[in-house]
Amino acid sequence: MRVVVAGSSGLIGTSVVAALRGAGHEVLRLVRRRPSAPDERGWDPSAGRIDVGALDGVDAVVNLCGAGVADKRWSDARKQVLLDSRTVPTEVLAAAVAGHGVPVLVNASAIGYYGDTGDEVVDETSPSGTGFLAELCRQWEAATGAADDHARVVRMRTGLVISPAGGLFGKIKPLFTVFLGGRLGDGRQYMPWISLDDAVAAIRFLVENDVSGPVNVTAPSPVTNAEFTRTVGHALHRPTPWVAPAFALKAVLGEVAEEGLLAGQRAVPRVLEQRGFQFLHPALGAAVAAAVER
Repeated sequence: MRVVVAGSSGLIGTSVVAALRGAGHEVLRLVRRRPSAPDERGWDPSAGRIDVGALDGVDAVVNLCGAGVADKRWSDARKQVLLDSRTVPTEVLAAAVAGHGVPVLVNASAIGYYGDTGDEVVDETSPSGTGFLAELCRQWEAATGAADDHARVVRMRTGLVISPAGGLFGKIKPLFTVFLGGRLGDGRQYMPWISLDDAVAAIRFLVENDVSGPVNVTAPSPVTNAEFTRTVGHALHRPTPWVAPAFALKAVLGEVAEEGLLAGQRAVPRVLEQRGFQFLHPALGAAVAAAVER
């Protein structure tokens, strides 16, 4: 297959490109600067422009674009950046997929679609929740609408990625290493995680197989923050006695803490399991151990 990947320079995108090529697919990368390599094609989503011929003969488009949700405190301006960085590229690609007759669009979304679900198990049939992240995901997914009648569209609701560097684990590992690891708030919020290897394998699976609609790209065993904290501490041989109080997190980070750190989703990957996807790391301990060993 010939596959175009947008957002190919990020944590997941870099690995997706390598995995697709390793499986024998031809991969073209959309870049916002002037293309400088044979596998690059230029585009400017803010201007609605994609290089002429970039989608010629393409079998699938994978869109992973989006600014980091937890990188900065959420001012109104930052919220607009988070929204625009997702919906604008998605609208451009969905229209291009429809216009060029590309048969598959695999588009990123996030598990925040469900809002804070407490200890209720949620899958792809569950309704959307409340809050900024849920609204962000709803608009993000709606932006694929132009392609719905023309292509097989997959909306990936991805969880927290466990990887050796970057992602959730990359951010918290230094704290645990210097004995500052601890739970967030009461630690009861669920964390729908997935290893980088499984996230990448799932994207390849969704490109290659006849799956459409929403798909939770998460491991089958979501854990509470308290359990997550203990597991990481065990893997790094560090105690985890500390607690970051909810009020302190909210004071420092505002809504980022309230929706991103202190809320959670007990989400399960029902569609992937039903379609026979095999997880390399179905349990958190193995995923964290693999990330530590690399």
